[in-house]
Amino acid sequence: MYLLETREDIIRITPNKLGEEFENLAAALTRESFEGKVDAHGGYTLIVRKVEIVEEGRIVHGDGSVYQRVRFQALVYKPSLHEIVEGSVCEIMKFGAFVRFGPLDGLLHISQIMDDRIDVDLDNQRLLGKDSKRDIRVGDPIRGRIVSMNINERSPRESKIGLTMRQSGLGKLEWIEEGRQEKDQEKGKEGKK
Repeated sequence: MYLLETREDIIRITPNKLGEEFENLAAALTRESFEGKVDAHGGYTLIVRKVEIVEEGRIVHGDGSVYQRVRFQALVYKPSLHEIVEGSVCEIMKFGAFVRFGPLDGLLHISQIMDDRIDVDLDNQRLLGKDSKRDIRVGDPIRGRIVSMNINERSPRESKIGLTMRQSGLGKLEWIEEGRQEKDQEKGKEGKK
């Protein structure tokens, strides 16, 4: 889920940077300190904007740096357990597919793709259902649900997020549309009776 939040925090301005224009410096250091990082609540900060200086900064004896409180708006992506996400397949592995949604990747294990046995075709970068003949390839858009989550605050790209597509309304978007059309055809047949 994407959120636009107003936050307050403290940035550290080292003495060698104090000659620069203070508002621009504070804005640049705020972006550098928070963009691309995970906060304590598991939210991934994408963009920092509208940085304002709050009160006077403090200098710590023996450090020489200015510790400045700032208020800013942050665009945050915060995944939650059981959230429905749409993304695209970015990599096929022998154990499943990685799906990119928002700024993160999730693993779609082969046991969570469909109710069918699956053949792995690494040469053609696809996963193929043995009976249904449905396949998933790199670049395919999918809809899945987050079933497990372990967000790595130090390195967000190394977070472990598990996905499933084995429920009604989930799957490759093409499969969902095919299912919708089949239901519409069945309703049309019932209406003619």
